[in-house]
Amino acid sequence: MSVFYLVIGLVAAQRLAELAYAARNTRRLRARGAIEVGARHYPALVLLHAAWLAAMAIAIPPETAPNPPLLALFVVLQGARVWVIASLGGRWTTRIIVPVDAAPTRRGPYRFLRHPNYWIVCAEIAVLPLTFGAWRLALLFSALDAPLLWHRIRVENAALGYS
Repeated sequence: MSVFYLVIGLVAAQRLAELAYAARNTRRLRARGAIEVGARHYPALVLLHAAWLAAMAIAIPPETAPNPPLLALFVVLQGARVWVIASLGGRWTTRIIVPVDAAPTRRGPYRFLRHPNYWIVCAEIAVLPLTFGAWRLALLFSALDAPLLWHRIRVENAALGYS
């Protein structure tokens, strides 16, 4: 098996596990009265991320060797992603679910900036294709992701009462 397929397979498995964890958290939050906002853009977000992985699997030759520093950076980003998820715990979802009785999280990376997960996602979308020399895919999916995340951040900020 090529390093490329191993990496893509691990990222796909990670994303599927995250979706299952997020779905469980979403059910629990809703059962406690939390509300979802911005649901209309959620399918576009899922489609974009699935297309990103699929495009890499189709467009990048499997024998392509990774760029070691970029692969290391992607691994660091995965550590940051885990930090975000652990910091939010049962409040982490892939949707914008707002608990009615809880203030925004101020732990972990949220002590330093708002929406650290979105910064990480922006970096991942560029870094993984670049790791395998696919600069056009990095540019394309970064350009597609930017307006979607801009909208999502505005919706989330309004829901959380940020100005």
